[in-house]
Amino acid sequence: MSQYSTQLMTAAQLITDAARASLLKKAVLSKHSAPDTVKTTLTVRQIGGKNCLQAESMHTDNKAKHQNIAIGDDDALLSLLATAGQINILTTLGDAEYRTAKSGKVTLLGGENLQKKLAGATPAAPVVQTLFNNREKQYILSGNEPFLIKLEVSDKNGRVHDKKRAKFRQINRFLELVRDIEDKLPAEGTLRICDLCCGKSYLSFAVYHYFSVIKGRDVRMTGVDLKKDVIEFCNQTAKSLGFDGLEFLCGDVGKYHTDDHVHLVISLHACDIATDLVLSRALAFKADVILSTPCCHHAMAPMLCAPELAFITEHSMLRQKLCDAATDALRLKILEAHGYKTAALELIDPEETPKNILLRGIRKKNPDPAAMQSARKEAERIRAFLLGDATPWWACADIDQTDI
Repeated sequence: MSQYSTQLMTAAQLITDAARASLLKKAVLSKHSAPDTVKTTLTVRQIGGKNCLQAESMHTDNKAKHQNIAIGDDDALLSLLATAGQINILTTLGDAEYRTAKSGKVTLLGGENLQKKLAGATPAAPVVQTLFNNREKQYILSGNEPFLIKLEVSDKNGRVHDKKRAKFRQINRFLELVRDIEDKLPAEGTLRICDLCCGKSYLSFAVYHYFSVIKGRDVRMTGVDLKKDVIEFCNQTAKSLGFDGLEFLCGDVGKYHTDDHVHLVISLHACDIATDLVLSRALAFKADVILSTPCCHHAMAPMLCAPELAFITEHSMLRQKLCDAATDALRLKILEAHGYKTAALELIDPEETPKNILLRGIRKKNPDPAAMQSARKEAERIRAFLLGDATPWWACADIDQTDI
C-alpha cells in the first residue's frame, strides 16, 4: 500500500472506521481520473446479511455502475479512492475532505479532527441506518408495475432505467407522503382526487395505482394540464392500463371546476404562480388534503421592497433564496387562514433536485375562527413588510375576493 499517500490511506481508514461504527452517511468521490466517470458515492449497505461499502458510479452516458467492497478490504477501497481527485467524507460526527491540487500536492482537511472523534465515539453517538439492497423492502413500488413500464421509468422486465432512478425514488417518496395522510381521507366510498398541472402525470398514475390497485379502493381521479399532446398521451396510457377511473383534461387549471367534493389535490412542480392557481382551486374545492411541490419561484423577487433586509437582498443569490422561502411560507399561512394544518416537508434528497420542498395542508374538522383570522392578519402583515405597496400576486392576496 506504499504506492498511496499517507493522506489517502488516512481517508480510507476514516471511511472504514465510520462504516464499522454505523456513523458513515456517505463518501462522495469526484474529479475522477477516468473522463467518463462523473461521481461515485459510497454508502453502507447490507447484502447477504453482511454490511459492505457499495460504490455507485455515475457516468457521462447517464448509466450507473455498482461495486461492493467488503468493509476492511483496504486494497479494493484504496484502489477506488485513488481514482478520485476529491473525496468528501460525511459522518454523523463531522466531515473531512481529501483534495489533490493540480501540482500533485494532496491535503486532508478535517481528517485529524474526525479521526479523534471516531476514536472517542460512544454508543450514544448518532448512527446511520443501514440500507438494504432489497427494493421490495425500501419502496412501495418495485419497478415492474405496468404504468412505470408504459411511462418508460422501467424497461419491459421491470428494471428501472438508470437515468430514471431519481424519478423512481421521487415517485416512491411521494407515495410515502400520501400514505402518511391516508387516514385523513374517507375510509369508504369513492375517493375523488385531482392532479392539477399534471404534466406527464407520473404522480397521477402512481397515486391512482396506489389507491386502486394496492389498496383496492374505488377511485375517480382527474389530471388537468394545458399541454394537449401530453393529455392525449396520458388518456391513451390510462385506457391501455385499464385505469377506468383516471381521466385527463386539457384546460386552464385556474378555471377547472367540479361539483364533486375533492378529497385530495396533488401537484408536482407547478411552475411559479401555477402553484398558486393549484392552491386556489384546492381551497375552492375545500379539499381534505393538499400535497403540492412548488417550482421556479419568480413572482416575489422583482416586487420585493424591504429595506430592513437589504443586507440579504443586495446579493442576488441570497435574494432569490429569501423569496423562495418567503413565498412558500406565505402560501402555508394562507392555507392556515382557511382552516388547514400545514407543514413544509422534504420531498427527496436535495442532491437529487433543489425543488424538493412539499407543502402539505390537512383541513381541520373544526377549525378555530380566531386562529384563522390571526393567520390571515399575519399573512397580510408579512406581505406588507416584504412588498410594501407593490401589487401582490395571488399567493399573498385575499383569495376569498378572487374569482379564478
